[in-house]
Amino acid sequence: MINKRNARRDFLKKSFLGLMATFVPGCNTEGLTISRRHRKQVKPNFIIIFTDDQGYGDLGCFGSDSIKTPRLDRMAKEGVRFTSFYAQTVCGPSRGALMTARYPVRIGGGWTTNGDEITVAEVLKEAGYATGCIGKWDMSQRRYQEGLVPNDQGFDYYFGTLGANDGGKVTFHRNRQQLNTTTDMASLTNLYTDEAIRFIKEKKDETFLLYLAHTMAHVKIDASGQFKGKSAGQLYGDVIEEIDFSTGRILDTVKDLGLDGNTFILFFSDNGPWSGKEDFYRNTHGGQLATGTAKPLRSGKGSAYEGGFREPCIMRAPGKIPPGRVSDEIISTLDIMPTLAALAGTQPPDDRIIDGVDQTALITERSKKSQRTTFYYHIRGELHAVRHGKWKLMLPNRTRFYTYTGDAKVTATELYDLDKDISETNNVASQYPHIVNELMNLAATAPNSPDPIKKKKTTKQQTKANS
Repeated sequence: MINKRNARRDFLKKSFLGLMATFVPGCNTEGLTISRRHRKQVKPNFIIIFTDDQGYGDLGCFGSDSIKTPRLDRMAKEGVRFTSFYAQTVCGPSRGALMTARYPVRIGGGWTTNGDEITVAEVLKEAGYATGCIGKWDMSQRRYQEGLVPNDQGFDYYFGTLGANDGGKVTFHRNRQQLNTTTDMASLTNLYTDEAIRFIKEKKDETFLLYLAHTMAHVKIDASGQFKGKSAGQLYGDVIEEIDFSTGRILDTVKDLGLDGNTFILFFSDNGPWSGKEDFYRNTHGGQLATGTAKPLRSGKGSAYEGGFREPCIMRAPGKIPPGRVSDEIISTLDIMPTLAALAGTQPPDDRIIDGVDQTALITERSKKSQRTTFYYHIRGELHAVRHGKWKLMLPNRTRFYTYTGDAKVTATELYDLDKDISETNNVASQYPHIVNELMNLAATAPNSPDPIKKKKTTKQQTKANS
């Protein structure tokens, strides 16, 4: 009986389409079928561009008057610019938080992200995405370790360096194969960009995630001959202007391939700029400034003040993200995985605490309010500050620091109204003791140790990650 009903339904459907073709001029019955297929939601592509040690104030659209960034400024006009976007305060933990949607204290704490963590690449790979990682990894103690490298963490393809360039050299890997070592820091931005464009072109007929993590502007910095000595921001400015040009090349590639209307491009930095040894970095680079600025924010990399954690952020997706917007709502790298998962029609893992939240509504302006009201600032696994709404509390008498910040130790409770005092210059703790108490109570609930994962990575998941 069921088969008969299905046969009759198919007969009527074909008859209707035949009548449409007969009586409607130019009607194409095959086209009707394709049209219905196109009405189904198509999964978007994602490109994450992650810079290193770039300050809040180092883009034209974030206030720089010495560094010219026309492509990123245009990207901001064509999308949304977030002015209260939070990463972490140093490189490795920042990458781990971005990849896992979990505070670093939960996932290994620093430059090691535990192998049983589930990354955004694994989440999207499970949803059918091709995944590529280009550039600086810094989640495997800066060396090759089975289970911790990109090809074990959900990426089909990897090209880049597993660590930083502190010593002025890097060693490349392509997937699991170690390649050459170079001291040519000036070549890195262009090299990574070429690799990224190659990946986009190869995957243009698939749905893909590309994670491009630049080594620049981590010292030792340098720029190629096309940009070196050209900016008004000394060597550091040259580096950022080359990153701007690089981003423009990626934007142009996406447009030329016809992917512009279905690709989300996200740009942000891993942490603030070096702030405590400016003279040292100036002197070791021929007198040229090798660090950026977090102005108007206070301090920089390694600090729990805003200059360490708050980063420039731009997101663009024509037809999906309304253009010309600026939002001061709180948003974080922690939110990237849940947001991309939602846009891709899938979900983060449910066997562990996920600190990120889905910000799709905020990004696409279906809502002007963030799903995040609270952010915790950890330094070396120790809680140093908490923000809730406009209020930020700096906790006194901490014991773990990155001493190069120059302002690491806080000896008295500090409270700042970030809406009125973005530079954290006016401590109002004595004026609002009830706010201090509320934030102290909130701080007591912050993550402060690794949490158990209910399910370890399955053999199936590990096999997929390794494939």
